[in-house]
Amino acid sequence: MGLGNVEIKTFGGESGVLLRTDLQEIPKNVFPKVTAGIEKAIDGILTTNKKVAETTNNSVVFEFDSSSYANLVYEKLNEQGFQASLVEQSLDNKKISVRVGISDWIKENFSADIKNNNFNIVRETVVGPKIGGELKRDALVAVGLSLLVIMIYLGFRFKFTFSIGAVIALFHDVVITLGMFAWLYNLIPGLNLEISVSVVAAFLTLVGYSINDTVIIFDRIRENFKIHKTAEIQENMNNAINKTLRRTIMTSFTTLISVIVLLIFGGEVLMGFAFCLFFGIVYGTYSSVFVASAFVLDYTLKKGDKISF
Repeated sequence: MGLGNVEIKTFGGESGVLLRTDLQEIPKNVFPKVTAGIEKAIDGILTTNKKVAETTNNSVVFEFDSSSYANLVYEKLNEQGFQASLVEQSLDNKKISVRVGISDWIKENFSADIKNNNFNIVRETVVGPKIGGELKRDALVAVGLSLLVIMIYLGFRFKFTFSIGAVIALFHDVVITLGMFAWLYNLIPGLNLEISVSVVAAFLTLVGYSINDTVIIFDRIRENFKIHKTAEIQENMNNAINKTLRRTIMTSFTTLISVIVLLIFGGEVLMGFAFCLFFGIVYGTYSSVFVASAFVLDYTLKKGDKISF
């Protein structure tokens, strides 16, 4: 049908199907065919004079002899799955507007190719570049602000070097997890996931979860420096990581079990959320050990400073 890249998924049960297409508007050469189908449906409802009052890229306005005819056609078209609406909510309104979208072109083809298959178009949603741009901007602002606030908080609680190391580890987690979305797209069936509102929520959840592991390791490092003041920096940090390693692995493993259940049985709605958390927890666990703490160690040794609390 020339719809571009089409994704087909079950939706709302075994009898529902969700179609996602690249094409956002019906091509000009196809538009008359769809409007002809709408006029044929109207002629099947009543045989009266009608005329096309207005035509846009995605709608057609029909005018009838009386308001009663307009109301009748409006009700019947909606029952048949068309997206019709009254132009004015008045007693003498004689016009109805019928939206012409990709769903109508799909319906036209299905009705012609698959006979005696009664179906209804439940909903048609168009995500334009403006909405996509707003979502991308809001997602970046939300994640960026969360990282900034975390850095300020850790700077007061520990030291500024620790806060930078923690934020670098979190940034690492978010970027690699985002990279998994891009890398696995069209590579594995069922993982053609897009950045939606639930996925943005998953990234923010990931940031909060990952920083929890990092803070626990930093706490133990601070305790070691208070107790073993004469020990080497590497020894103190290594001992702190070893003491928290079992707890970190066990906590992440038990959380992963729940996330895997969501990934397998959560359905399409939770797929992106669970996918983000699955890889985020894995990367977040090792980044707390091998990125955040390692940055603090390397920076301190390079500057020749001593860590004291």
